[in-house]
Amino acid sequence: MKIILASKSNVRKDILEKNNINLEVIVSNVDEDEVKKSLLAEGASPLLISKNLAELKSIKVSSKNPDRLVLGADSVVSLNDQLINKPKSREEALTILKKLNNSKHYLISSACISKNGSMIWNHSDQSELKMKNFKNEELVKYLEKIKTEILLAYGVYQVEAEGQDLFEYIKGDRDSIMGLPIKQIMNYIKNYNK
Repeated sequence: MKIILASKSNVRKDILEKNNINLEVIVSNVDEDEVKKSLLAEGASPLLISKNLAELKSIKVSSKNPDRLVLGADSVVSLNDQLINKPKSREEALTILKKLNNSKHYLISSACISKNGSMIWNHSDQSELKMKNFKNEELVKYLEKIKTEILLAYGVYQVEAEGQDLFEYIKGDRDSIMGLPIKQIMNYIKNYNK
């Protein structure tokens, strides 16, 4: 069975391929910033925002690809129940790191599977991360090591690369932190095929 991944994330694609999932990528092109803005105006929590974005991406692609399973996913960072967005510049990235510095925050990864334009399954996973206490110049030095396109696409830390050194501890599933709760997805797909 071949599923459609409604995401341009190479990390998510890699996680699926490592788990031998046959896939095709069709990017949803959902305007995430607009959706976030609208949901925040309604007082939505970071968890709800993550779930809604995963569902929107999945349904948008699913409605144009009948009888196919479409996987949508989204990850957000939550600090004191406030959404921390991906940076749009290096300056913004530094501001975000300063906010997260010496703080406990949560990374929420949501996944949604749709068929024929309707959601048939979803799951959200929350991981807890505590950043070490850094001096300003150490944060600047860390950011200098990361290419701008990676920084803007994936946010201020990549746990699979340089970012792991930022943390005092990480509690949660590694794949979920990287953007996909793969164990739950695999479980659903196996049962779906029965």
